[in-house]
Amino acid sequence: MSDTSATLSLPYLMPAQAQRHVTHNDALDRLDLVVQLVVTAFDATNPPTSPTEGECYAIGQTPTGEWVGNAGLLTVFQNGGWVYISPKNGWLATTDTGDIRLYSGGTWVDARNQTALQNLPELGINATADSTNRLSISSDAVLLNHAGAGHQVKVNKASTADTASLLFQSNWSGRAEMGLSGTDDFAVKISADGNTWTAALSVDATNGNVNLAQALTLTPAPTPTSPTAGMLYFDGTTTTLRCYDGNQWYDLF
Repeated sequence: MSDTSATLSLPYLMPAQAQRHVTHNDALDRLDLVVQLVVTAFDATNPPTSPTEGECYAIGQTPTGEWVGNAGLLTVFQNGGWVYISPKNGWLATTDTGDIRLYSGGTWVDARNQTALQNLPELGINATADSTNRLSISSDAVLLNHAGAGHQVKVNKASTADTASLLFQSNWSGRAEMGLSGTDDFAVKISADGNTWTAALSVDATNGNVNLAQALTLTPAPTPTSPTAGMLYFDGTTTTLRCYDGNQWYDLF
């Protein structure tokens, strides 16, 4: 039988052992260190000049002073001296500022980098996700920021007959939708009740032609002061539709 436990190396009390309290207290000291492990610093190299009882460090690779020869170990100041413990793969430790690290392969690594969130079936942020809305967010705003250059949001569909769109709702009832709905032509649709939808605009995917499915209303306005070729407006004084060819205005009717 071993004199120590397999995982935490806690000393066992042996039959007919004298000074059993010493062995027992040593085991308690080790438990006090490794259970809910909190260190003052990771990769520490210089022992503090005036350590306090129970102060713990994860020693770095180039220790100095009293720590020389104990690179990579945990050390705790107990009973006026430094006690050293070898960490095991899988141990977690944190500082009082929330720096959480995992001991892996002989070093303490950022634990947050070891638990990448991949292939989650559902994710709800301040909300409950379901099998349809696998990502659900309840928030006053959602920020999608650049990482140094531009930023692009992709909405992908499987085939032409499917839908890739943005749906705008009022109290969970649809009011406007834009995107690719059952076709590859871009379209904008509106609804007053969420049931009956009217196509307001569509853009042909093959040639870019714009189709206005409903009447277009131009607000009456004065003659633009800096017109460019192709500009169109409805003159509020003459009540005519006018177009600029780059040199002069023409009344269309």
